[in-house]
Amino acid sequence: MPAPVRLRPEIVALPAYAQGRAASADSFKLSSNENPFPPHPAVLAAIRDLDINRYPDASALVVRERLAARHGVTADEVIVGAGSVAVLAQLISAAASVGDEVVHAWRSFEAYPGLITVAGATSVAVPLLPDARHDLPAMAAAVTDRTRVVIVCTPNNPTGTIVTADEFATFMAAVPNDLLVILDEAYVEFVRDEASVDGAALIGHYPNLVVLRTFSKAYGLAGLRVGYAIAHEAIVQAARSTAIPLSVTEAAQRAVLAALDHEAELLEQVAVLAMRRDEVQQQLRAQGWQLPVTHGNFLWLPTGAATAEAAALFSAAGLVVRAFAPEGIRISIAEAESVATLVRVAGEVVRTL
Repeated sequence: MPAPVRLRPEIVALPAYAQGRAASADSFKLSSNENPFPPHPAVLAAIRDLDINRYPDASALVVRERLAARHGVTADEVIVGAGSVAVLAQLISAAASVGDEVVHAWRSFEAYPGLITVAGATSVAVPLLPDARHDLPAMAAAVTDRTRVVIVCTPNNPTGTIVTADEFATFMAAVPNDLLVILDEAYVEFVRDEASVDGAALIGHYPNLVVLRTFSKAYGLAGLRVGYAIAHEAIVQAARSTAIPLSVTEAAQRAVLAALDHEAELLEQVAVLAMRRDEVQQQLRAQGWQLPVTHGNFLWLPTGAATAEAAALFSAAGLVVRAFAPEGIRISIAEAESVATLVRVAGEVVRTL
């Protein structure tokens, strides 16, 4: 149906972000990479009895101060947003506009192309390597005079692969030092490989680097929407200018502080999920799956042309998964009770499809 007003044609043609499908009462939702553990009691206590008739602190100062102390920076070098994707949108809009380009791997986080288009810039998608990892040399080669931002996602969503510290150092040496580089580490807490790049260790090392993280996954706050970035103060200030005011609620800010107070307990849950992930990977490889080594809280099944049919088999068994036809299926590591069914259906898919 045509719009009754004049709209940006590129936005009209842009598909909206598709959220992972919800699960019924007798199904498991393995489509959104959510933390399956219930909220920590301290988080629930912190968000109780809020004065919801009052606005939150627009700058999330207390949260920024807490994160700044952790990472050895000032509060002015920390920005908090309504999920890391909101901070990412702010950063892209601050750096790129019409005629500019943003380089990222593909397939990677599906929101990237949309955020870039909304900013008015052009998406430059660089194919992953055959092992589903970032092709950083190709990404560096894709940088031109029009490039304003490069996004590196590690662990990569949806394939789960990492960028090593050595690979990233080589990449940073190859790109201009006035190019904004965003290291998207939404799943960094699940990484167990010591060779992986760690954005926290690079803070202050590269003035053009932004380290982007979230409380949605490891900390179980997906429903409250809180993410943050650490960067040079001038980058943070520019990104803050593009923000929707007052988007980080008081509940979200209180929840982050409570989660950080009980971080050790929450990271024990992360360790459980990482161990469960590795066990499932091992079982699927024994079935014959050629899987990329995943370091997030999810698995990537390269189902290719059989993606839609395979997703239907998982759905029929009560597992809601995320299909990216015609490439593959991303499956979140969730409740322990879901594992046996996941492995059984995966075995059926690899044998029959």
